[in-house]
Amino acid sequence: MNPGLLTAALSAAERDWYVFPLRPGDKRPALHGESACPRTGPCTTGHLKWEQRATTDPDRIRAAWSTGAWNVGLATGPSGLVVVDLDMPKPNSSTDTPNGVTTFEALCERAGQAVPTTYRTRTASGGEHLYFTAPPGIRLGNTAGTLAPLVDTRAWGGYVVAAGSTTPSGPYEVTDPTPIVPLPDWLLSLLTPTRPTLAGPLVAPVVSGTRAARAALERECQQVVAAPERKGNNTLNRCAFKVGRFVAWGDLARHEVEAAFQGAGEARGLTAAECRATIRSALDSSIRTARPRETA
Repeated sequence: MNPGLLTAALSAAERDWYVFPLRPGDKRPALHGESACPRTGPCTTGHLKWEQRATTDPDRIRAAWSTGAWNVGLATGPSGLVVVDLDMPKPNSSTDTPNGVTTFEALCERAGQAVPTTYRTRTASGGEHLYFTAPPGIRLGNTAGTLAPLVDTRAWGGYVVAAGSTTPSGPYEVTDPTPIVPLPDWLLSLLTPTRPTLAGPLVAPVVSGTRAARAALERECQQVVAAPERKGNNTLNRCAFKVGRFVAWGDLARHEVEAAFQGAGEARGLTAAECRATIRSALDSSIRTARPRETA
């Protein structure tokens, strides 16, 4: 048993946050999966997943954490939380790829809002978690890149690693103990957009530029409109990045590219604010890293 991890689990439970054990030094749940369920104990009447078995009962927590050095998982949905996860770029990403903190700050700036001040933790990878209380009467799920690149959210169906846990990459630590504030209305509106009904196929705006560049822009805009559910923002980011090289080469005007992708993103159901932030970030990164035409 690790007394520090037990204390972390009990401290979370005192906040009425539902916890469950994660593997020692890891982020994965330590509970058995459905295929290995013994159908005994809590699972007598059927397999219970980690979200259903998460608890605030101090006796259950002491019993569980007395058997090993379990990291602490925090089930966000039952805890009444929405956690904004500001991630770090993957190790194989370009050195100038912006991290989640940067893209979230850009999103706030575009929306005309200050970066929210709330309970905040640092993750083992160097990212950050911003904690908010969930809006009453609204059941939010998880998102990946919906708000901005490398900005995810965890609510029902999701969990985060609680402060006090440790992985080989480092510890999870509280960096701002400020009391948790409610999820701001402007963020809630971005997480629950009203998708418009398209009257017909997207009609791309008339743009100048070379034939190949115009064809690439039209093709990528169509990809954005046809993006799978929950993949709209990531698709917009990827497609805008691919077209950015034509802007760098002078084949397309940047303002025309921005207008085309703005229309495609909004047609997909993304908000105007998140489209602007994602397009700007993707084009900036693409233009900075574009190779000369003759070597591309």
